[in-house]
Amino acid sequence: MTLFWALCAALAALALALVLRPLLARRGAASVSRRAANIAIYRDQRRELDADLAAGKLAPAEHEKARAELEARLLEDVDAAAEATPRPRGGRRAAVLVGIGLPVAALGIYLAVGTPAAVTGQPGGGEITAAQIEVMVERLAARLRESPDDADGWKMLGRSYAVLGRFGEAVDAYAKAAMRAPRDAQLLADFADALAMARGQSLQGEPEQLVLRALEIEPRNLKALALAGTAAFERKDFKTAADYWQRMLPLVPAESEDARAIRENVAEANRLAGNLAAAPQATGLRGTVRISPQLKGKFDPEDTVFIYARAAEGPPMPLAVLRRRARELPAEFALDDSMAMAPGMTISAHPRVVVTARVSKSGGATPQPGDLQGASPPVASDARGIDLVIDSVVR
Repeated sequence: MTLFWALCAALAALALALVLRPLLARRGAASVSRRAANIAIYRDQRRELDADLAAGKLAPAEHEKARAELEARLLEDVDAAAEATPRPRGGRRAAVLVGIGLPVAALGIYLAVGTPAAVTGQPGGGEITAAQIEVMVERLAARLRESPDDADGWKMLGRSYAVLGRFGEAVDAYAKAAMRAPRDAQLLADFADALAMARGQSLQGEPEQLVLRALEIEPRNLKALALAGTAAFERKDFKTAADYWQRMLPLVPAESEDARAIRENVAEANRLAGNLAAAPQATGLRGTVRISPQLKGKFDPEDTVFIYARAAEGPPMPLAVLRRRARELPAEFALDDSMAMAPGMTISAHPRVVVTARVSKSGGATPQPGDLQGASPPVASDARGIDLVIDSVVR
């Protein structure tokens, strides 16, 4: 077993050595060699376990336990390697490096060049399949149903589901982990990332709140800083985005690809902030939307809420539209000319507008019977403090 634990330590050292590998950098031959090293480690670990079992050094129960640990380590590598990097709005991608610190053994490696014998113990070559990865994930889920207090296990399961693109299940697993480890900043950042992916790749609302909690606990958490900057970028608060990303720079090697990409993002956000400050501020509407207590229980928290403005006198076409989830209500809203649905059809082009909010049961933009709705009286196109109440049912 000495060799087994030595190999585990080697694997951990390999992951740490790669902890600042940039998400966007292309590593041709070096990447291939590292992948081969990782695969070899797993193969040797499993071979050592099987040899100990055959020699009588391990009882079958001990062998099975060690196999499960090895499988968990494989999942950890798979989990950590396929995080999606948020793409802020705009033509030029802001390379935020949310996945700074990803180990090299990605899911794609195992699907492309993996060795099933290293995982399954079966002789022969071949590739590890997606189905085999799924089996390991489900085996972990089954173990957690029997041992639900294992916070680390829930974190691993959340990462596994996220890698497989099963973001709803990832959110559930992360929520269970967060209940057991509420002050784990990295967990909260991963939770926020999965929640954003499950909600249409938007960090606004609860995902951003999780990120800010993570930063209260660990102000120097790289992923939380990156996500906080991305959330600010999404809502066009470019100065705040630049500030968060600037705080990442002391945490990475000064001449690394990570640092270069972060500096580019900071410069881009500062440029956009400067342009915004120099430009005339767009006319817009500000207010709060809420649901009447009388309609409590008549909607699902996941229902889509459309908030839109149209001309009080003119075509019924919306001038600006904002989308939220019912669970986010009450919520502040802002509608302005940047959200125009068609050239020339802007809020500022009309002296008075009507603001409407509708809970869509179908998720579609067209009102349907059973939807919940509320509208303001005609207000000025630059009105502030609008109190918009959803208080009626569409018939």
